[in-house]
Amino acid sequence: MSALQIKKGSSKHSAYNLRPNFSDTQERHTLAVLVDNEAGVLARVIGLFSARGYNIESLTVAEVDHASGLSRITVVTTGTPQVIEQIKAQLGRIVPVHDVHDLTVEGPSVERELALLKVAGDGDKRVEALRLADIFRANVVDSTLQSFVFEITGTPEKIDAFADLMRPLGLVEVARTGVAALSRGA
Repeated sequence: MSALQIKKGSSKHSAYNLRPNFSDTQERHTLAVLVDNEAGVLARVIGLFSARGYNIESLTVAEVDHASGLSRITVVTTGTPQVIEQIKAQLGRIVPVHDVHDLTVEGPSVERELALLKVAGDGDKRVEALRLADIFRANVVDSTLQSFVFEITGTPEKIDAFADLMRPLGLVEVARTGVAALSRGA
């Protein structure tokens, strides 16, 4: 190879191109983190995100093994592939963290969320709200003459779609649990 070919050649053969081939696009990832169920662990995990300016879209925490004293934190976050890798590596270094799984890249997974939506209205709007709730398989868990409270479970996208349709019908308030997720299979 001549000096001219090296100079004009592809940058992928350059010694100065040591950066891995990462994308700059934002990706949504669901992380499952198994931690000791003790005071301050959640604060340390959340502190990792806030100190570095990483956003959390959804966060759920619950004890999953009382005998072993383990809790599972499910975090939905967005970032470039480099940021996601950095988050996983930093989570793994926190002492009470036992395991970190990126459910988005490890294969098929199941994500569900529960939401309660209060919709106020009368007449045709009430009828339409009930009709849409039936289509989305949402349950009426409270009813007054002025409003309904619907309970809906499903993917975050399903809940977003239901809320969008309820807004013009009198959506007053929304409470969401956050994503619970498990990988599929054995």
